[in-house]
Amino acid sequence: MNILFVGDVFGSAGRHIVREHLPHVVEANAVDLLVINGENAAGGFGITPGIAEELFDLGAHVITSGNHIWDKKEIIEYMDVTPDSPARGRRLIRPANYAPTSAGFGLYQGELPNGTKYAVLNLQGRVFMSNANDPFRTADDLLNQIEKESRAKVILLDIHAEATSEKLALGWYLDGRVTAVLGTHTHIPSADARLLHHGTAFQTDVGMSGPYDSVIGVETDLVLHRFLTGMPGKFEAAKGNPRMCATLIACDGSTGRATDIRHMMLGE
Repeated sequence: MNILFVGDVFGSAGRHIVREHLPHVVEANAVDLLVINGENAAGGFGITPGIAEELFDLGAHVITSGNHIWDKKEIIEYMDVTPDSPARGRRLIRPANYAPTSAGFGLYQGELPNGTKYAVLNLQGRVFMSNANDPFRTADDLLNQIEKESRAKVILLDIHAEATSEKLALGWYLDGRVTAVLGTHTHIPSADARLLHHGTAFQTDVGMSGPYDSVIGVETDLVLHRFLTGMPGKFEAAKGNPRMCATLIACDGSTGRATDIRHMMLGE
């Protein structure tokens, strides 16, 4: 089976480029499972219920997020559903190592039309980021939960983290236990997509789907002003040179073992 993971959708430019390219990428690669990171989809900071619905309408089975998940307060009610709710808000997940009292969930378990069970996990790193629980031990707990509940073999993890070392360490820690460990958050695609020794596909960062004539999605002049003067200022999402970054993973649906990984960057 084939899994497509679309990196951080950033602002309107990111949404536009994803709408433009996603349908033919899904068709050309016979994608079975589509996961999109949407935490920056609303103006570069957060996601709204309407934008989440837009991404689900594009075919996303699950939307992952990260440290900007609460930037739009209306998303809290959208995600505050029961574990077995059929509402689409149940399929928008936030880092599982946030406080358990947070709205939403960090794990989604589903089943594809062909009967293949799958699970998508979302975790946030702790190095250079706001406080969260240990992502390594949280991953252990989530895998135990999957084993007790759906017993899914196809398992994808979005690790939203700043430090490349932390992402890679988690990849090695979970090698052979999940299908893929894919990094998000830094918005720059890394050139290290590969299969680890025991069948886990790994990439340090998939890269953003958004404007590349920018500084990680933000208007360049605004970021330069902050670096050169040290003065605060409001950041605005850029629009120039949009690209869609995504990673395609082939795996054995019965074992969850990855057999291939390929990164792509598509522009207008």
